[in-house]
Amino acid sequence: MKKTVLIFGMLALAILALLQLSSYSLISGDLTIEFVISGIAIVFFIIGVFIQKKFKKEAVVSQEIDREQIDAIGLSKREYEVLLEMASGYSNKEIAEHLFVSESTIKTHVSNVLLKLDAKRRTQAIQKAKELHILPI
Repeated sequence: MKKTVLIFGMLALAILALLQLSSYSLISGDLTIEFVISGIAIVFFIIGVFIQKKFKKEAVVSQEIDREQIDAIGLSKREYEVLLEMASGYSNKEIAEHLFVSESTIKTHVSNVLLKLDAKRRTQAIQKAKELHILPI
């Protein structure tokens, strides 16, 4: 969070500096407005590419799913699918529609997932699943 605030603060500072430079260059008559605008565009393009590469590297660091842990917990394939849907924030009815089963079947799967993960609520189950590395972060 602090990095993001720092990056956007630096961008705001860069905008102010470029605007001051452009107003100075226009007043002194050294540059035309087209050169000023193109210079600002090039600088922000370079900053955008740098930020995109930096965040892309951080996103690649995410972990892989531990299949052995899924087997150790005893989650069936269907229960794992239900857990993935739960992590996406879907209700029982929406999960039933996505997986083409009845809502009561989903309720059974959800209760089995909660029991196997030793959780009382869906959010707690999702949190434990992430800690066990069976859900992508």
